[in-house]
Amino acid sequence: MANKQVAKKQAQDRRRERVRAKVDGTADRPRVSVFRGSRDMYVQLIDDVNQTTILALKLSAVKKSGRPVERAHELGLQLASAALAKGVKTVVFDRNRFQYHGRVKAVAEGLREGGLTL
Repeated sequence: MANKQVAKKQAQDRRRERVRAKVDGTADRPRVSVFRGSRDMYVQLIDDVNQTTILALKLSAVKKSGRPVERAHELGLQLASAALAKGVKTVVFDRNRFQYHGRVKAVAEGLREGGLTL
């Protein structure tokens, strides 16, 4: 049993590293990092050069009801409006180790609809 869990964690780490090797955020074009947990979903706007988090939101604080994909879309819209208020217009999307599908895709679409350029 433990071997299966170790192998799963190693595969997740490899996927995360593969994505992060291609994606880097700056002050002009920060990285939008998405984490999809079992209970909640977290989205951060990160400046990798200065190693600071510009903005962070979580799904449970944004909207309480609806389907998870609809809620994730709303999270993207909220992050986009907050980012535009801080003067950020273009971002780099970091899907982390997750497939660009479902809730992760809904966040990206919400960001685009909110006025950000990915």
